[in-house]
Amino acid sequence: MTERKPTGVSFESWVDRQISAAQAKGDFDDLPGAGKPLLKTDGKDTALAWVVNKVRGEGHDVSALLPPSLAIAKELDDLPDTLARVRREARVREIAEDLNERIRTEHRRPAGGPVLRARPLDVEETVASWRQGLSPDR
Repeated sequence: MTERKPTGVSFESWVDRQISAAQAKGDFDDLPGAGKPLLKTDGKDTALAWVVNKVRGEGHDVSALLPPSLAIAKELDDLPDTLARVRREARVREIAEDLNERIRTEHRRPAGGPVLRARPLDVEETVASWRQGLSPDR
């Protein structure tokens, strides 16, 4: 834990002292990206754009950064591909029911962002579509 800022010392010089001490100890020597320039921006980037670029650069999924209504819409778009990798009917039902619950929850929320324009899935129809997509060798 960091020591408390001494009385009478400005935050700037207190922080500068801590950074200098950490540099002297070598705390910053092996950080990823050390010695590389920061990415240039056009000046119109927001703080969120920086976060998205950082998350993408590290190979993570950025859908967690979306508002719930957009994340659900994306999940609905990706649903056929998601279900194509599922082997058990019970799991297909779990996925559809979970998605339906999140759709209903989003519909009950006051609009504070983009509106979700999706209806809950018909679970039986989703399972039937999944069955049709199964190849005989599965």
